[in-house]
Amino acid sequence: MKASKFIISTLREAPNDAVISSHQLMMRAGLIRKLGNGLYSYMPMGLKAFRKIENIIRQELDKAGMLEMKPTVIQPGEIWKESGRWEKMGPEMLKPQNRGGQDMVVSPTAEEAFTALVRDGLDSYKQLPFTLYQINTKYRDEIRPRYGVMRGREFTMMDAYSFDKNQNDLDNSYNNAAEAYRKIFKRMGLNTISVKADTGAMGGSGSEEFMVESEVGDDTLILCPECKYAANVEKASCKEDVALNKDGKPQTETSEKVQEIPTPDVKTIEELSEFLKTTPQAFIKTLIYKVENAGIELKSDFVAVCIRGDLDVNEAKLCALLKAGSVELASEEDVVKITEAPVGFAGPVNLKKAQVIADKTVMTMHDAVTGGLKKDVHFIHVEPGRDFTPFITADVRVVKPGDICPECGGTFYSKKGNELGHIFKLGDKYTKSMNVTYLDENGKITTPIMGCYGIGVDRTLASIIEAHHDENGIQWTMSTAPFQVAVVPVMYKDKMKEAADKIYEELTAAGIDVLLDDRDERPGVKFKDADLIGYPIRIVVGDKNLPNVELKLRTSDSPELVPLEQAASKVVQIVKEKLAELNA
Repeated sequence: MKASKFIISTLREAPNDAVISSHQLMMRAGLIRKLGNGLYSYMPMGLKAFRKIENIIRQELDKAGMLEMKPTVIQPGEIWKESGRWEKMGPEMLKPQNRGGQDMVVSPTAEEAFTALVRDGLDSYKQLPFTLYQINTKYRDEIRPRYGVMRGREFTMMDAYSFDKNQNDLDNSYNNAAEAYRKIFKRMGLNTISVKADTGAMGGSGSEEFMVESEVGDDTLILCPECKYAANVEKASCKEDVALNKDGKPQTETSEKVQEIPTPDVKTIEELSEFLKTTPQAFIKTLIYKVENAGIELKSDFVAVCIRGDLDVNEAKLCALLKAGSVELASEEDVVKITEAPVGFAGPVNLKKAQVIADKTVMTMHDAVTGGLKKDVHFIHVEPGRDFTPFITADVRVVKPGDICPECGGTFYSKKGNELGHIFKLGDKYTKSMNVTYLDENGKITTPIMGCYGIGVDRTLASIIEAHHDENGIQWTMSTAPFQVAVVPVMYKDKMKEAADKIYEELTAAGIDVLLDDRDERPGVKFKDADLIGYPIRIVVGDKNLPNVELKLRTSDSPELVPLEQAASKVVQIVKEKLAELNA
């Protein structure tokens, strides 16, 4: 491609709303343009890189035996009502109506669509297992879109769904997808961390995220330096520890009965610790949560969550435990109604209007302090199990750096990360609710189970730039660059034109993706654009060096002179070597 026939539109400065490197560089390099808040369009240069990423994903999924299809972006609301997610997805889901008044959905995800399409053609166990995938547009009405295409409202996802006869088939489909993911990200030059993750609104059981380390990551990763344990903080668990008393010794059981004590104007754990001359580990903190669309039977829309005073509630774990659409802290008004006391005095003893969810740590505590369900009153000498019995006991704590790994005893540390891919074992969540069946080997009507596998294409592209750039611009990997080579004549005329054309034609014939910068621009402008856009290899053709030309890798500090006659063959060799490294 000749630059004079292409659109190269670079900016000296990034827009004010671009705060992370990928957003800034994509705007400055002319890869994308903003059409609206959270809505970005790919320009020709950006689309070339985007297609490279799409093609790597497609090639590896095809090798893994997955089958591509193309569902519609607009989906009928009826299938979302069948699955039960019409209300659960919340305000992020855009719900227009067609002219006939039929509820429609602008696809935020595709479980319902794939399940409905498979339902119409699945008859026999002989058709299973199989995995279908799409690379398609999505829309989620993000309340705060930010970071350019990293978190936009409209975006492109690869979604794959396996349909399996049994758990063994699902495990194989899941592992097949995970292996394909590792190859995909390696080919792009991305070092990913595989972490245990929460399944969120998708539902299901097993879940794994493929993350890249990022200073501006939306996720916190909990990692063990001693073993391979890695988890998103929403999912992470740690070794159970023993609550200590004020002397630093394990708490001991008390035979004394629960006693009320006055605690005037004392509400917080810190204030109570000072007031009672003890430590936060002596307190059972009780928080009232409002639950939306619980998947288990509750007596009301509110639960009381108890946790040790030095810990915090992990709302993602709580939401998963209750199989809920969402959980949020109750309003002050609701807390007063449920506890019959002001905020700060909730406790599990004698609580009648909300079921108690206790973190596992609570049930190992002794001689504890809780809110007294009265203003300026707390209970002491509380024994969990004796003085209150939880409705559910489970791990709902937030794991933090310094906690102990449950697998090897190492000490956790944390990093920020961005999610590029996510895989789930969905089970029969959708096939059962949407009545998908087939006849098994014995002629019995059976429900298949599913797996779900996604990759954010836009986010992956942005993450490549986050991982590969310097102060001058992007440093594309050879597999993802819009053009692998830029041929830059100092002036496009006379001998320089002849030499540049020769190299360009030889590289094109060799299958190299090459741009010839034949623009009538100053050399400095061309060089700055080449660095900003980030072509992996730049060949400069100038009168002073002919019959040699200047060859420079984008990641190298200095160029080298090579004979004109050898330039194309040397570049072909470099491109092949770089691709081989990524594909190894």
